[in-house]
Amino acid sequence: MNQSFRQATNALRAVYLRELAAYFLTPLAYVFIAIFLIALGAFTFQIGRFFDTNQADLAPFFLFHPWLYLVFLPAIAMRLWADEARGGTLELLLTLPAPSWSLVLGKFLAAWTVAGAALLLTTPMWISVAWLGKPDNAAIALAYAMSFLMAGGYLAIACALSAAAGNQVVAFVLSVAVGFVFTAAGLPLVASAFGPGLAEALASFSLLTHFEAAQHGVLEARALVFYIGFIALWLTFNAIWVSARKGG
Repeated sequence: MNQSFRQATNALRAVYLRELAAYFLTPLAYVFIAIFLIALGAFTFQIGRFFDTNQADLAPFFLFHPWLYLVFLPAIAMRLWADEARGGTLELLLTLPAPSWSLVLGKFLAAWTVAGAALLLTTPMWISVAWLGKPDNAAIALAYAMSFLMAGGYLAIACALSAAAGNQVVAFVLSVAVGFVFTAAGLPLVASAFGPGLAEALASFSLLTHFEAAQHGVLEARALVFYIGFIALWLTFNAIWVSARKGG
């Protein structure tokens, strides 16, 4: 068992470093991060009217995270498995003496690292707010942490669908569509179309709903459980679909 676990962790590390190099040794990660930061800044200052609120907080900033993740994160994850299938390297990767979960986790963690780097580069906005006023820094730190977890949810969907589709464009479209369903389920407009009971049930599956409390500085245990379980579920789907290719 120790030998098998060691092989799995070695494969996880190798795949993680390989994918991370593929992101940062090419323009991909830098282009993604630059466009993400520009878009987030535009949404925060123009649409969110950051300066018009006259409040020292980042509410307009965090408001747009789910919607930008919905589009940007599938764009960096769609290639993870689809590229392997297109380049003919998937079969070689699957011959490694390691379980599918280690390969899946290695690719997912690499994409999540890129998303984390992009999120980390937004901290100058936090520093600016702290300089201009007296924000609740604990609440902002919590919102950052939950935003990172939420990003993991969108990435897990995209990674799984990249493995299932085997084509980058199809994987991107499916990821945005599925991500939109799990985001829009928490919107008041959707909730008003159903009865209170059904609306509450739908909202409990929404990535957006579980982020709202964190935006107000409230840490909910159910939100943590939801995001971790959501990521684990989609990574399980990812491993199943990869294993199916391996078995085929």
